Order: sequence, then C-alpha cells, then structure tokens
Amino acid sequence: MNNIIRGKVLLVGKNIDTDQIYPGRFLDIVDPAEIGSHCFAGIDETIAPNFKKGDIVVAESNFGCGSSREHAPIALLNMGASIVLADSFARIFYRNAINLGLPLVICKDLSKKLKDGDEIEVNVADCTVLIVSTGELLQGEKIGDHALNILNAGGIKPMYLKRMKELSGK
Repeated sequence: MNNIIRGKVLLVGKNIDTDQIYPGRFLDIVDPAEIGSHCFAGIDETIAPNFKKGDIVVAESNFGCGSSREHAPIALLNMGASIVLADSFARIFYRNAINLGLPLVICKDLSKKLKDGDEIEVNVADCTVLIVSTGELLQGEKIGDHALNILNAGGIKPMYLKRMKELSGK
C-alpha cells in the first residue's frame, strides 16, 4: 500500500449504510468492474461512472452501518476509491474494509472543511490529512499496528498467504 494517498474528494453524508453503498439488488454480480460500477447506486446512480480511480471518499458519521456483508468495501475498491475518511465508521464495516485492503481513517469534522472535488493528501501511516487548497493539516485517529500491517500487505488474505509461504519455506 502506498502510505501517501492524494486525490479529489467525493463527499457523502452521514449514516451511509451498506445498502446505499452497494444495493442488495446487485448481489448476484461477480465481475469486479461491474460491482464497482454500481457503487453508491443507493444514493445516486451517476456517482460510480463519474468517480476517478484513486479519488477519495469523505463521509460524516457512521459510514458503513447496516449489513455486515463485504460487498460494500468490495464495491468501493472496484469503483477505484483509494481510501475512505469519515467522522466514524460502523465497526464491522471498518474491519471488513481493512481485511480487504481498503484504508480507512477517522478524521473528525473533515467533511465540514471540504467540498466535492477538493484535493487532499492523506498520510496513512501517521493519519494526517492535508487540505491542499488551504494547507491545513489535520490529525486523524491512528490506525493500530495490526490493521496497518494488514493494509500494507494488501489485505488479510495476502498477509496470511505470505506468512504461510514463509513458514513452509517455499
């Protein structure tokens, strides 16, 4: 994982649930690109087609509430989101996203300082957020070492596959 992520912001509101991120009517889709094309379809069908790979989602509080299914972070990754920042995340969504290799940073009140299309730079390792237009530097909540190790490995499966390979000597 790249520890410095820079991109344009897509602002979404508060209490964005997993069905708004990836509606249940698309659950039978298995093609990653098509999954990504329906991200945020529960809010606005035009978001995913206009989202640029590498851009950043910024939300208010309780992002990812609702169902515990992994489809929401999978859709965000396949839409091209490089990171999601929010005032707070639903606990199960947070863990699912980290396990899939999608970085998340809690940064209180960040959404109040931004508008759609603003550019920010996030240092994932130290959880700082630079608002490029103003030069303001904000401190987010630190990511735990274990979660950071998972993100650096690209997700929990790649981390454990590497570990198993090292243990077996192959």
